[in-house]
Amino acid sequence: MKFFKSTAAAVLSFVASQAGAHASLEVQEAQINANYKAVMRISHGCDGDATLKVRITIPEGVINAKPMPKSGWDLETVEGPYAKTYEYHGPHSEGVQEIIWTGELLDKHFDEFIFRARITDAFAPGDVIYFPTVQECAAGTHEWVEIPAEGQSRGDLDGPAPQLQLIEGGHAHH
Repeated sequence: MKFFKSTAAAVLSFVASQAGAHASLEVQEAQINANYKAVMRISHGCDGDATLKVRITIPEGVINAKPMPKSGWDLETVEGPYAKTYEYHGPHSEGVQEIIWTGELLDKHFDEFIFRARITDAFAPGDVIYFPTVQECAAGTHEWVEIPAEGQSRGDLDGPAPQLQLIEGGHAHH
């Protein structure tokens, strides 16, 4: 009985913490100096309207981003220069900085938007990086772009950006 109560409490706590998370990463932990498969979950539209566009910003230090096409959605990427050059199978001084899917996701449905990227050694274990995400709908937007200030709780934010906790890394080659 004790196990059930603690398990039930843990599940309820997790569900409650996810209730306000409308754009979130399925896996919220990744190794430094390794590839990461990001699955961005969009749980609803904008006040009843369908989501027509999903825009994900790729943070500095995350390179070689490659989005997965979605059936029925158009896909585009915005590329630009990085602030520094990163090494991964040769030098990378520019790359994908934003991924944009355009289609239709009804408010009564949820979906996942997937991309793969390299988390470089520009980070240290314990760092948290953010993937600002914007849902564009017919009558408005939901912007999940707020990054907490030092000492600020994500719960204090109206539109917290999806976050990724970084842990000790992989090797430098793959």
